[in-house]
Amino acid sequence: MSEAPDPEVVELATRIFDLARRGETEGLVAYVDAGVPANLTNDRGDSLVMLAAYHGHADAVRALLERGAEADRVNDRGQTPLAGAVFKGEDAVVRVLLDAGADPEAGTPSAVDTARMFGKAELLDLFGTH
Repeated sequence: MSEAPDPEVVELATRIFDLARRGETEGLVAYVDAGVPANLTNDRGDSLVMLAAYHGHADAVRALLERGAEADRVNDRGQTPLAGAVFKGEDAVVRVLLDAGADPEAGTPSAVDTARMFGKAELLDLFGTH
């Protein structure tokens, strides 16, 4: 039988995930620099990078990647931050992730599949696919 999580830990984690969603880079970086894992994930497997990417916060994504977060970490549904950024039309985030080595073919659906689905030819060119 597993113990219930400490409510204070849950509250802190919730606060950190909210910082990523809101793109509050300074606060987010302070927690990561203080020891919070850069690859921290929530109960759906969404990493801090995924949340920041999905909500269009290129600076937060860049800061997390600079601190060791994985650009291609998939969530529980097999989605990557890059595919999420393509889906949301967050081109600045797409470029930050690509600069960090994100794989457009990773995940299900991949960023390439997502770009094809939405007819984003400019992103397919950027990914080097058609």
